[in-house]
Amino acid sequence: MIVRAQGVSYAYVPGQLVLRKVSLDLSTGRLAFLLGPNGSGKTTFLDCLGGLRRPTEGEVRVGDRSIREIPMRQRAQLVAYVPQFHEPPFSFSVEEIVLMGRAPYIRWLSQPGRADRAAADEALEAMGIRGLRSRSYYTLSGGERRLALVARGLAQGATFLLLDEPDAHLDPANQHRVLRATGNLVHEGLGVAVTSHSPNNALLYAGWVALFCRGEVLAEGTPAEVITPALLEAAYGIPFLVVGDGPQAVVPKIL
Repeated sequence: MIVRAQGVSYAYVPGQLVLRKVSLDLSTGRLAFLLGPNGSGKTTFLDCLGGLRRPTEGEVRVGDRSIREIPMRQRAQLVAYVPQFHEPPFSFSVEEIVLMGRAPYIRWLSQPGRADRAAADEALEAMGIRGLRSRSYYTLSGGERRLALVARGLAQGATFLLLDEPDAHLDPANQHRVLRATGNLVHEGLGVAVTSHSPNNALLYAGWVALFCRGEVLAEGTPAEVITPALLEAAYGIPFLVVGDGPQAVVPKIL
């Protein structure tokens, strides 16, 4: 299955586009990174992919259907969205936060069942936070909150998982835990899209990369094709170097 953006444009203010006719495909079995500087349109594009924002022009299709034509409950079983920030109105436990991902499968006024709790347990285990299950979400560090939100997305069991900067505010070990877990989902046949400010994480984990700049896709392809000094300089406006003889990394060039 494919989530396909066709000529997607978006404007928060009429006449001031933050996305300009972006066409990209997200397919199952692939971990895609969306890179680019602040304000380049990555998160807005992810919102459009998830159906959270209606494009000013163009459309997003899931399989052969427009995402706007898919009922909300069914849409949530196909596409899961993990935001960059989340502030619940009440002091829910971590387990309750993760169980919220099961909402598309629970009937109105019903309680989570055995399958729902099992899915939540598996997600907590995958993120390495089972020991936090009884803790209040408000007592967690920023990194722990991010792990809980990703666990909620995993518990949702959708075909496509959209993650807005899941590696932000995490130490290297937790970045690895999150991105390795999403990579495992890809091996199980899911499609995953990740917005990120880390070209090096894309080099390590991505199967495909789109580099955004000023609301457009500057380049797309494999990490080796896109994460180059020339393209990064065009996107970010500073020179870069590739370092390393084995696994490579990119770093800003000190002038």
